[in-house]
Amino acid sequence: MGHRRLSAPRHGSLRYMPRKRSVNIKGRIRNWLDIEGEPQFLGFAGFKAGMTHIAFIEDQETSPFFGKELMKAVTVVETPPMVMFGIKIYQRDEYGLHCKGEILANKLEKQLARKINLPNSDKYDYKKKLKEIKKKVVEKTEVRGLFHTLPKKASIPRIKPDIVEIKISGGANGEERFEFALKSLGKQIRIMDCFDEGELIDVVGITKGKGFQGPVKRFGIKLLPRKTRGTKRGVGCIGPWHPARVMYTVARSGQMGYHQRVEYHKRIMKMSENGEEINPKGGFLKYGLIKGDYIILLGSIPGPKKRLIRLRKTIRPKKRFEVKSPEITYINRQSHQKK
Repeated sequence: MGHRRLSAPRHGSLRYMPRKRSVNIKGRIRNWLDIEGEPQFLGFAGFKAGMTHIAFIEDQETSPFFGKELMKAVTVVETPPMVMFGIKIYQRDEYGLHCKGEILANKLEKQLARKINLPNSDKYDYKKKLKEIKKKVVEKTEVRGLFHTLPKKASIPRIKPDIVEIKISGGANGEERFEFALKSLGKQIRIMDCFDEGELIDVVGITKGKGFQGPVKRFGIKLLPRKTRGTKRGVGCIGPWHPARVMYTVARSGQMGYHQRVEYHKRIMKMSENGEEINPKGGFLKYGLIKGDYIILLGSIPGPKKRLIRLRKTIRPKKRFEVKSPEITYINRQSHQKK
């Protein structure tokens, strides 16, 4: 009889290491795309509402389905306005980025106190702080905006905001980027100010947590034969005699889900401020009705409903992709409660 391969992990099972719980529920963006032209914000944030499907005309000439009507699954993300309450400037050297200064807006919302300790408005000298930070702005200064979300304007059962940092790119130098940031300080920014309809973006989110799971569910290994001693839902051998340790490539039990994942090239199929155009009968299951701004992304994105999703200008631009509003012929709005 020939030897039977028993416990081979599924292809690509070691793609993500280590498989541990994410430190932060809102995700982390490590890299941003540098662009040319006018200064602009490179990202935004929203809340995952749910999925549906649409029919649209394929408008990319590089696609084999060009000119044909396609029906595909889409994800709806509610994107209420975000408030820019601060500016941070960074300097880069051989050791990385270093914060050189920050300034907060004159007026801050009370709900922000649920997240951070707000400075005393009587003692906080805005003009003095502005003079100090302007002296530190040089040509290669990296400028980032401090934003907080407005969950009260979405169907989220909480008031406490999320704080995110978004890079400002473009402009001739750091002073031009800083002046652009000053114009937006203390104001609400909408998603229409950051992205265009039909554009490709990257999505950063934390996947749905599944707790502690065994190697069969976690890595997709095969079940051992019936006469196996000990266990059936495990690997047949956890490694050789030497090296005298269990190697990381062996499928073992552990945390599954609640990992940070980045999905590239998600196309914005629709961007609107009227939730009635997309709300199904009775609202999205486990989310509710969309009240204001929203976007429709082609395909699925990581995370459960109500989770904060960070959006970013794609860091891998496609050269032959044409940015234009797709022609949508049908949006499914049937009840998700099967009524």
